[in-house]
Amino acid sequence: MKPPTTHEVWFLTGSQDLYGEETLRQVAEQSSAIAGELGDQLPIKVVWRPVLTDAESIHRVCLEANSADDCVGVIAWMHTFSPAKMWIAGLDALRKPLLHLHTQANVALPWHSIDMDFMNLNQAAHGDREFGYVQSRLGVARKTVAGHVSDPYVAGRVGAWARAATGYAEMRSLRLVRFGDNMRGVAVTEGDKVEAQRRFGVSVNTYGVNDLVEEVGAVAEDEVGALVKEYEDTYQVAGELCAAGERHASLRYAASVELGLRRFLEAGRYSAFTTNFEDLGGLRQLPGLAVQRLMADGYGFGGEGDWKTSMLLRAVKAMSAGLPGGTSFMEDYTYNMEPGRERVLGAHMLEVCPSIAAGVPSCEIHPLSIGGREDPVRLVFDAEPGPAVVVGLADMGDRFRLVANEIEVVPPDEPLPRLPVARAVWKPHPDLRTSTEAWLTAGAPHHTVLSAAVGVEELADLAEMAGVELLVIGAGTTIGQFAKEIRWNQAYYRLAQGL
Repeated sequence: MKPPTTHEVWFLTGSQDLYGEETLRQVAEQSSAIAGELGDQLPIKVVWRPVLTDAESIHRVCLEANSADDCVGVIAWMHTFSPAKMWIAGLDALRKPLLHLHTQANVALPWHSIDMDFMNLNQAAHGDREFGYVQSRLGVARKTVAGHVSDPYVAGRVGAWARAATGYAEMRSLRLVRFGDNMRGVAVTEGDKVEAQRRFGVSVNTYGVNDLVEEVGAVAEDEVGALVKEYEDTYQVAGELCAAGERHASLRYAASVELGLRRFLEAGRYSAFTTNFEDLGGLRQLPGLAVQRLMADGYGFGGEGDWKTSMLLRAVKAMSAGLPGGTSFMEDYTYNMEPGRERVLGAHMLEVCPSIAAGVPSCEIHPLSIGGREDPVRLVFDAEPGPAVVVGLADMGDRFRLVANEIEVVPPDEPLPRLPVARAVWKPHPDLRTSTEAWLTAGAPHHTVLSAAVGVEELADLAEMAGVELLVIGAGTTIGQFAKEIRWNQAYYRLAQGL
């Protein structure tokens, strides 16, 4: 994976020359302090920029933000009254995500000493309304957050936007490799790669599986031995896979696949990839353990050639960096429909990320009825219980659609001794019936990203930045209202394309 970028957001403060140098000095001091206080609470560096008082400097700083690789977004605050006409050219030119922070320097009013000098200095309530008008007049996509930066709610909402901006920046520069094509006969894993590059920025390219096989075959035995030792130190390795076990050669081959796959991805600066069990070339195993460990290191992945889910997984991984809770490729498999105990059992053939595991995964080998290759090695575990979200990305022909369902991951009702794959069991909100009917009504995919690290707010911010549709299934969802939202969205997005 390419080296991590040092991400930052720029803090822009609006004012004007009318107030004089002393007032502008106070504006600069107070806005710098606000930016610093906010930066102490965010998962990303906040860079304060000098106070803006004219159209030329505003336009210039917006162009600089566009061209600055480290800058993933801009926070704007009108400390005083900043006549918004001078923001038109800059906002029109800005191509980075924008957050309008409606705050002020002081929390409480100094009731006994307040005078007109104080009022003229601290009039964000005035200036931000002017700024809000011109943003709406121009149709500028942005997030608006109101409140003092000392309020954890404010910092949390700005932090969600900053994480989404990080994920969006990752998508804008993402290189994704497909080993082989999509699974034959499947519709939802298809999609328009040209439109995806225009909308998200991702570059999707295909290589023959045997290009990967060459890398696997070139791996040195001492490298394999060192990685096998890491497996034994990290996981509960089944006896048959250990050095004296009869299946140890299979574990060594799985290690060579991981090493070869990593080498291929690093050489091509790819941060996401896909595989397909129908196209394995000279690979002796369907990659299982290798894929799981690469996901745990932050790579995006999609099974059966599903590049859209792979792209989405990489973006959510970038958004969730440093947060508790994991993020994984997932698929809804089957249901428990007992009244009062409705559950979804999610898994995949092999490829579920151990970042969501409850406890230490077990490294095992079992037969796989599809793929026509040797038994693959994989990590087996149950997912950690707790709140999470599952989100899928579908190409609807005239637009991309994100669908998210808020869920609660729970322990399995009983042990699963004969299910030798990593799995997650969850209760979808508001209930299984409504959740599944809404998901199907939306045409959402069967491959998803499950995340216990980020939530709906980050996904909503990401959708706004990318200009794509987001449908949310949560505690208050009803089928009637959800169906109306789909119809409204269909009309809106088709009309918007012609505007």
